[in-house]
Amino acid sequence: MTIFDVLSLLCGLSLFLYGMEVMGDALKKSAGSSLKMILGKMTSNPVKGFLLGLGVTAVIQSSSATTVMVVGFVNSGTMTLLQAVGVIMGANVGTAVTAWLTGMNGLGAGAADAMSVIRWFKPDSWMPILAVIGICLVMFSKRGRKKDVGAILLGFAVLMVGMSMMSDSVGGLAEDEGFRNLLIMFENPILGVMAGLILTAIVQSSSASVGILQSLTVTGAITYGAAIPIIMGQNIGTCVTALISSFGANRNGKRAAFVHLYFNIIGVVVYLTLFCVLNALFEIPLVHSAIDMWGVAAVHTIFKILSVALISPFYRQLAKLAELTIPDKKDEADTVTLLDERLLETPGIAVARATEVTNMMADISTDALCKAMALLEKYDAKTADEIREIESRVDSMEDALGSYLVKVASCSMNESDSKQINMLLRIISDYERISDHAVNIVESAEELRDKKCSFSQEAKQELAVACEAITEVLCTTKNAFAQNSVEQAAQVEPIEQVVDDLIAKIKLNHVIRLQKGECTIELGFVLTDLLISYERVSDHCSNVASCIIEISEYGAMDMHKYLASVRHGSESFEHMYQNYSQKYKL
Repeated sequence: MTIFDVLSLLCGLSLFLYGMEVMGDALKKSAGSSLKMILGKMTSNPVKGFLLGLGVTAVIQSSSATTVMVVGFVNSGTMTLLQAVGVIMGANVGTAVTAWLTGMNGLGAGAADAMSVIRWFKPDSWMPILAVIGICLVMFSKRGRKKDVGAILLGFAVLMVGMSMMSDSVGGLAEDEGFRNLLIMFENPILGVMAGLILTAIVQSSSASVGILQSLTVTGAITYGAAIPIIMGQNIGTCVTALISSFGANRNGKRAAFVHLYFNIIGVVVYLTLFCVLNALFEIPLVHSAIDMWGVAAVHTIFKILSVALISPFYRQLAKLAELTIPDKKDEADTVTLLDERLLETPGIAVARATEVTNMMADISTDALCKAMALLEKYDAKTADEIREIESRVDSMEDALGSYLVKVASCSMNESDSKQINMLLRIISDYERISDHAVNIVESAEELRDKKCSFSQEAKQELAVACEAITEVLCTTKNAFAQNSVEQAAQVEPIEQVVDDLIAKIKLNHVIRLQKGECTIELGFVLTDLLISYERVSDHCSNVASCIIEISEYGAMDMHKYLASVRHGSESFEHMYQNYSQKYKL
C-alpha cells in the first residue's frame, strides 16, 4: 500500500461515517408509523426477520451493507434491537451465496455470462441510480416526506461510496503474493482464525477475503484443516464494518453491531472447539485433503447454518448480552423499569408511573435548556455534547411514554385517570420540543464561537434578562406540573407574556443598533434564532400550564378559549403581569 492508498482509505472511512449519520438523521425524521408498521410486520418474529435478512443479503451480496442498514434502522428507532437479531442472523447466512457465485468463475464462459447479470444486483451497480433519485428528491421537493426519502437515499449512497473506497484502497493487496501467503502460513487453528479475522477486517468484506481464499485453492496447497479456521476468522472480521458504522450511533445502534459480532464469535468458539476435539479423537480424513472453490463455499455455508441453528433459540439472550455490553445509564434504565406493561393490569398505578417518568422528562429538558443558555456566556464542548445526548434521550422517552400511554388509555379506568392521560400525551410533546430548542441554542453558541464574534455589551445584558425570565418560566412550569399546582400554573402565562414583550423589545433595540452601526447583520441572524427559541420555549411552558389548569378546573383542553379568558379581564393576571414586567425590565 502507498501513502495514496492510505489517504483513500481514510477518505472512504470519513464518507462511510458521514453517510451513516445522514441516513440515520433522515430516517429519524421520516420514520413515521407506516415505515415502522411495514418493518414491524416483516420482522414480527425471528423467522420473518431471518428470511428478510437472508433475502436482502442474497440479492445485494453484502452482509456488511445489510448489517449497516440494520444499525441505521435501530439507531433511528424504526426497528427494535430484538427485531434486528433475526435480520442479522439472516444476513450472515445470505452472505454465503456470494461464495457460491464466486465459485462459478471456474465453470467457463456460460458462468461468466450469468455472473454479468448477477452483477447488476450488487450495490456498486445500482447505487448511482439511488444517488440520482436522491439528489432529485432533495433539490426539487419541498419540505416533507419526499425530501426526507431523498436524504435517506443520498446518505446510503455516500455510505456505500465510502465502503467501496475503503475496499478499493486495499484491493491491490489481493494480488500481493506476500499478503495472499498470509492466509495459508498458519497451521495452528487459532492462528488461522486470527489470520482470517485480520485480513477480512483490512479488506472490509468477508466475501472478498473468501474469494481470495477460493482463488488460492487452485494451487492445491490449502487443505480443509487449514481452510476451516480461516473461514471462521473471516466471519468475525466482517463485523468490523458494522462496528465502524455504530461509532456515531446511539446505544441501541451500537448494540445491533455487537449482536452481529457476538453471533459470529459464539459460532466460531463452539464449532472450532468441536472441530479440534473431533479431529484429535478420530483424525478426520478430510482434514488433510486439498480443498477447492466449492469446498470453501460449502464450509462457509455450513458454518453459517450451524451457527444459526445453535444461537437462534437464544436470540433474546443474544440481545441481552449486547445490552450488558452497552448498558443504559442509571436514569435510562429507571425509565424502562418504570414503564412496565405488567402495570396495565392496574391502570391507576400505570398512570402514576407514567406521570413520574414525565416528571423525569420535564427535569432533564429544563436542565438541558438552562445549560444551553449558559453556553452563550462560556462555551464548553463537553456540555454541548451532553445537551445533544439529553435531547436524544428525551426523544426516546417521548416515544416510550407515548406508546405506553396509548396502551394504558385502552384499559378500563376512571375519569380522573383518563384526564391525566390526555394531559400527559400533550405535555410530553411540549417537553420534547423544549429539548430540541436547547440544541438550537447550542448551535447558536457554536456559531458565535466558530465565527469568533460576540454580541455588544448592551445586547448581552438584554439577553441575560431574557434568560432569567426563561429560567423562571421553566422552573415555575416544572414545579406546577410536579405538584399539580393550579396556583403555580397560573403564574406561567403572565411570565410568558413578559417574555414576548422582552423579545419584541430586544428585536427593536437590535434594529436601532444596526442603524447606528453598532451591530452587524450576521450577528442579527444569530440573535433572531436565539429569540425564536426563547419565544417557542415560553410558548411550550404556557401550553403545559394551560393543560394543568384546564384539566384540573374544567376537565377539558380548549387552550385558545382559556388563554383568551386569562389575558382579557383577569385582575390577577394583570397584577402578576405588571410585577413580572418590573422584575424583568430592560
